[in-house]
Amino acid sequence: MQRFGFGLLSGIDIGGESRGLMPSREWKRRVKKEPWFPGETLITGIGQGFMLATPLQLASATATLANDGVPLQPMVVRGVSHPGNTGEGLLAPSTGEPVPITDPDHWAFIERAMIKVIHSGAGSARGIQEGMGYTMAGKTGTAQVFTIAQDEEYEESEIAKRLRDHALFIAYAPAEDPRIAVAVVVENGGGGGSVAAPVARRVIDVYLKEQQP
Repeated sequence: MQRFGFGLLSGIDIGGESRGLMPSREWKRRVKKEPWFPGETLITGIGQGFMLATPLQLASATATLANDGVPLQPMVVRGVSHPGNTGEGLLAPSTGEPVPITDPDHWAFIERAMIKVIHSGAGSARGIQEGMGYTMAGKTGTAQVFTIAQDEEYEESEIAKRLRDHALFIAYAPAEDPRIAVAVVVENGGGGGSVAAPVARRVIDVYLKEQQP
């Protein structure tokens, strides 16, 4: 998961970036003074446990997926020009070391699964597909604000809003020729498919419309 930028600084050209937390055996032994258990590998792999990720890391990882494992350097500054110079002086995007993978077909498998999240009758974000006009690949999610037991559930209406789950959604589009990757986090929003996914749909709609000739 570190190959996708989790637990690392992206190097974006603004200050104050957080590296999040990609826990490991060494980290837990040093910080918690406890051993690493096999089950922690499983829950870390799906973003639970001690793991912490920033919205930028989620967006960057999504772009890496869209780019078949080639990371792109996130930038705020689009270009630099000087008085008297003609042209925009656009900065060329830089790429990182490709994510090693044993079977390239796995990229296509993940993309097909992410497309079904939106463009299938059972997808968790199927509610945003109407009138889309392009193919989006995405994934819904939630982030717990406080810890509950594995077999426990809570009634949303009975807890303070600040303790409710964050709604998450990542996406890229068009799936066959990706031009934009988005990560949306709605604090205490609840469901990713019903709350965060519509926000991503609106963002991507505007971006792709502006990109049309």
